[in-house]
Amino acid sequence: MADKILMKTPLVEMDGDEMTRILWQMIKDELILPFVDLKTEYYDLGLKHRDETRDQVTIDSAEATKKYGVAVKCATITPNVQRMSEYDLHEMWKSPNGTIRAILDGTVFRTPITVSRIHPAVRSWEKPITIARHAYGDVYKNTEIRTTEGGTAELVFTGDSGAVTRQIVQKLDGPGVLQGMHNKEASIRSFAHSCFQFALSQKQDLWFGTKDTISKIYDGAFKEIMAEVFEEYKDRFDAAGIEYFYTLIDDAVARVIRSKGGFIWACKNYDGDVMSDMVSTAFGSLAMMTSVLVSPDGIYEYEAAHGTVTRHYYRYLQGEQTSTNPVATIFAWTGALRKRGELDDIQDLVTFADKLEKACLDTIESGIMTKDLALLADDDGTIQVVNSVEFLKAIRRCLEALL
Repeated sequence: MADKILMKTPLVEMDGDEMTRILWQMIKDELILPFVDLKTEYYDLGLKHRDETRDQVTIDSAEATKKYGVAVKCATITPNVQRMSEYDLHEMWKSPNGTIRAILDGTVFRTPITVSRIHPAVRSWEKPITIARHAYGDVYKNTEIRTTEGGTAELVFTGDSGAVTRQIVQKLDGPGVLQGMHNKEASIRSFAHSCFQFALSQKQDLWFGTKDTISKIYDGAFKEIMAEVFEEYKDRFDAAGIEYFYTLIDDAVARVIRSKGGFIWACKNYDGDVMSDMVSTAFGSLAMMTSVLVSPDGIYEYEAAHGTVTRHYYRYLQGEQTSTNPVATIFAWTGALRKRGELDDIQDLVTFADKLEKACLDTIESGIMTKDLALLADDDGTIQVVNSVEFLKAIRRCLEALL
């Protein structure tokens, strides 16, 4: 075998939880370390270690990403009440993804990984649709109250100058629920820049939709800021032959369903959360969807779009061999390696990432696949359902033939 591909700058490596943590190491051992002299700055974002460090490790990993420019992240647990007990946590720690997104001021772009044997549930879709999710604020940084009596709900803002703005939200005649949300103009501008830059890099149209007819100030601000920032990119969009298209969110959904795909759909935080799952499921599976966090100043963090695959992990702990799909996690690694190669001018690393992705897709096209894909794929009699270890070994054989 030829010498391993050398790296100049380390990737920031963020390890994770449960079954994806197991697959993480398998992928490194089988598909990366035999071919690349891998350089990483390692951070253990497993829930136990996050608890031991009082979540400082998450902050440290994000700061390291700002330093080095490219990170790759394994799926992690966001604890709930059940996890508090299961892991004996000191605190119900926040989502590490949310913490990292806030520090990097990034936008999440998610794109389905398509293979010819699996057809989209939406018949008109011919090309992948990328979801660009504004990953700050809204319901994810909300404040909520559940009242036990009637009363007056008010929205109050006290400026740094001391000026007070007060509006009545609702006069309740009995118990009710209240929710307060916010966003920052700076974050919306960063979202806009990231979306327009990503659209130019992909040479794809960019769509965006809100409900500004109802939410005239909140959603209206998104619409206005996006339009304002677009003026900085308009000439470049024209030169690239692509367009920025705004419409109401409900009209956007209807147009997406009727479209052929092949564009970027920018969404507010909640819309992006929901629509990325809809798009990934319609194209096949969350296990076949890439996810990259991009900041306006060119920092990248790659990860799989799915969670930690808890059910498979419990079966793995009982000694079972699971048929867990590792493709999205592999593509997180290839995305990070490719970007690192591009930034450091290491063409061999870029080529390796391309060939590893091709090996994954060629393996599936040959009929060797995990159970989730077999349930979706056209069966011409060649499908062979394998466990994760066998699938990774099949990908390696294909990769070695390509190198």
